[in-house]
Amino acid sequence: MLQEFVDNLLAVTKESVKTFTYESLNNIARLINGVSALLLAFLPGKSNILEGASGWELRPTLRGPRLPRWMENGVSSFNEFIHELSFDSSDAESTSEYSTHGDDEHEDPMAPPSPLSTSSRLSRTSSFSKYDRRLVRFVRYILSWMLWPITLLLWSPLVLIQLFRPRPGRSGTSATVGRKTVLVKEHVVQRATDRRRGVFEDLQLAIEMFIESVFEMVQKVAHFILSPTEAGNKVYSWLYPHANGNDEGSDSDTDIPIQTATIGSENPIPTQRQISYPHYLNTDSRTCEDVIAELGYPYEKIKVVTSDGYILLLERLPRRDSQKVVFLQHGILDSSMGWVSNGVVGSPAFAAYDQGYDVFLGNLRGLVSREHVDKNISSRKYWRYSINEHGTRDMPAIIEKIHEIKTSELSKTPPACPRDDLPPDQPYKLSAICHSLGGAVILMYVVTQRISNLPHRLSRLILLSPAGFHEDLPLVFTVAEKFVVLLGPILAPLFPGLYIPTRFFRMLLNKLARDFHNYPGLGGLVQTLMGYAVGGDSSNWLGAIGLPHYNMYDMPGVSFHVALHLAQIKRSKKFRMYDYGRASTNIEAYGSPEPLDIGANYHLIDIPVDLVAGKRDRIVPPSMVRKHYRLMRKGGAEVSYNEFEYAHLDFTFSHREELLAYVMSRLMMEKGNSVKGTSVRLRKLKKKGEMVAEGEITAAS
Repeated sequence: MLQEFVDNLLAVTKESVKTFTYESLNNIARLINGVSALLLAFLPGKSNILEGASGWELRPTLRGPRLPRWMENGVSSFNEFIHELSFDSSDAESTSEYSTHGDDEHEDPMAPPSPLSTSSRLSRTSSFSKYDRRLVRFVRYILSWMLWPITLLLWSPLVLIQLFRPRPGRSGTSATVGRKTVLVKEHVVQRATDRRRGVFEDLQLAIEMFIESVFEMVQKVAHFILSPTEAGNKVYSWLYPHANGNDEGSDSDTDIPIQTATIGSENPIPTQRQISYPHYLNTDSRTCEDVIAELGYPYEKIKVVTSDGYILLLERLPRRDSQKVVFLQHGILDSSMGWVSNGVVGSPAFAAYDQGYDVFLGNLRGLVSREHVDKNISSRKYWRYSINEHGTRDMPAIIEKIHEIKTSELSKTPPACPRDDLPPDQPYKLSAICHSLGGAVILMYVVTQRISNLPHRLSRLILLSPAGFHEDLPLVFTVAEKFVVLLGPILAPLFPGLYIPTRFFRMLLNKLARDFHNYPGLGGLVQTLMGYAVGGDSSNWLGAIGLPHYNMYDMPGVSFHVALHLAQIKRSKKFRMYDYGRASTNIEAYGSPEPLDIGANYHLIDIPVDLVAGKRDRIVPPSMVRKHYRLMRKGGAEVSYNEFEYAHLDFTFSHREELLAYVMSRLMMEKGNSVKGTSVRLRKLKKKGEMVAEGEITAAS
């Protein structure tokens, strides 16, 4: 009787402490969100910056009061727990039987209404002994970094819990009379957009597990004090584990095993479903392959080795018998994930595949994992590259690999309707869609291949806000340019690559992105500050860092020499190759003391080019894209120009139907077939004196 009273008292106290800590943490989160919203109200220019992020409410709306999570059913979890104490053993038996019937993994497809994860909800009712051991490692990992003093206090309780935990042979196949055993189905809703817990949710889960461990230890100690006979038997079994081996399955009369097999099954032996946690740290580490496979599209992974030993990942949505091929190349600090991040409806990769194209997704060098043929390559040596290597080593290797694959496949399986206008050495048409730095890289590739009298194998370029000219940028980029150029020789050996260095901080960024979406005030403040950092660009920066290619295991980085190369381009006001700083080195590389000017060789471009600019783009402003256009027109290239009301990242990370329709219409045009030329009129602005393209493409009738 006394032992039952102590158990109930400890259970009520534990639930009260958990409710108090949960509400305290929620109040702290609300305070942070409120202070962030207050600071956001005083920041100038926030309306334009927040407009690029979907889901932000710039004006408050009237809503009804929302009950806390522990009062969602109309009663508090404390009262609900008091009510559950009156359950008898028959209720526990029926609950166990119900849980045996409910093992279907896809029983409830509905997502929980609260942003908090299911794991955090279940932690209230399930015992600490039912947590997967990998979750225990997760808590130790987090606390060792953030709460390392508490980790020392946690160590001894965890050891005691492991000692007092029932043996797997008994706890997995039987339910006991005298204590209530509730088997809760751990159903985790797999969201296609976000599978992460935030930092606040992880902290709540860690605190709950700590409280569970402390009260579990106190309960065991109380049982030892109130039941000296049982304590003596436990100590005896520890000292002499093989003394009563035949009585392994027996216990006192109050602990009788009851079988819980499903009635009517072929094998009535009770079993326990093993639950695996492939991502026990609960971070969204999906790859481009995972996204494509989830949406039901075919996928193929191809390894490409460059001439200097870098291993690149070329991904593909294969149509092996198609003679229409499109290659998509990402920009700086990005990956192929950007081309599939908007789902089936809004992603260029899926749209091109649905139009019958064989789709290839390129990835430039520069991953934290440092893929190279030399497995022991140092960080300083790996990151020693500039945009030159992207355009003269990465692109040739990728394009030649595509050519090798397509010629081999089309020779083995000829298409159903072969085209007669294609040469035998290249029985396909290859177009390229490139964004930001990818546009500069593909232009450098085409020009250098033409200078070297080598085939570039491309039939059309669609360049979305292409880099290459950067003199007309906000003040923040001018300051960064002077800093990088001035301190480049000192910083290059110290910081060869710019990326988040450790797994812990990459995981922290991945989880903070979830918190930024859960708390609009905090997220709006971060979005505004990031917009300030890039000169007022209104791209959805929070959505970009929330993509799974920024995860704890890997992420795209950028070489310091790439940043230095961009600073050189801005200072020289020319799109030229990397300046090695010495005339002798430049002569060895280019045959002249000055680096090769790519923009001055635009007359070598012999394929149609479609330039697209964003009127809200502050990273590559429309004036810089128009400079590409003027030089191409001057060189006699077939070029078109268009503008949209977009920021820099809207070309890839946002669902823009107008842009996607335009890109697909340009992609399906072929040289000498659908377009005769361009008639783009230029007019001068009265205030700035800039040249603005205002015409439309004249299509052939």
